[in-house]
Amino acid sequence: MKKVALVTGGSRGIGLGIVKQLALLGFDLAINGVRPEESVGEVLSAVKELGADVIYCPGNIALREDRKRILSQVRTHFNRLNILVNNAGIAPNERRDILNATEESFDEVISVNLKGNYFLTQDTANWMIDQKQADPDFDGCIINISSISATVASVNRGEYCISKAGISMATQLFAVRLGEFDIPVYEIRPGVTQTDMTEGVKEKYDQLISDGLCVQKRWGQPDDVAKAVGALATGSFPYSTGQVFMVDGGLTIPRL
Repeated sequence: MKKVALVTGGSRGIGLGIVKQLALLGFDLAINGVRPEESVGEVLSAVKELGADVIYCPGNIALREDRKRILSQVRTHFNRLNILVNNAGIAPNERRDILNATEESFDEVISVNLKGNYFLTQDTANWMIDQKQADPDFDGCIINISSISATVASVNRGEYCISKAGISMATQLFAVRLGEFDIPVYEIRPGVTQTDMTEGVKEKYDQLISDGLCVQKRWGQPDDVAKAVGALATGSFPYSTGQVFMVDGGLTIPRL
């Protein structure tokens, strides 16, 4: 029986790269996103062509009712879940200095990036525990996609940085709590990655990368993150729960 992975924010960008990689590795997929299903038909078809049974689970993970419905869809269709990839995330609608940032923006970003992630993980973890208790051979893990912004300060998007720092602590908390069930929890921190989210700052980062921002002088690509997820999802790091995997081209290496 094939393993099942749920990827939030999986219909575009880094999430879609992850979905395709997991399909190639033999997983069946549940893709979450906020767009209506009719607008992701091409995505679903492409994933099916890779050999996966795939369903689309629309919903905003910031909302309790949507989180419950997403997992209910997975349970109804597959009756199992081995991998949760918490990838869904948003940037502030407007980058503003922390001296002028709004409470509304803070609430919106934290609700999706941190609260939604945290409570979807809670619900999934309880389901995984049930599966483990019913079948000692159950194999599963949780993978959080955070960001170098968990530790690299950007004062014009403080709410985003705080949300990612929170994910880092949530990773450790759930890793500790799920240790007795042998369900690893991991964190992947992408660096400057070329997606629709970074399109608006492409010119800025083209120049920074050219000037040596990263040790490897190129943008990160969704496939770079996807390959790291694939390694974790297929059990290549079974004794590394709670650990951070950097996918940043060496950007965070201290240099003189």
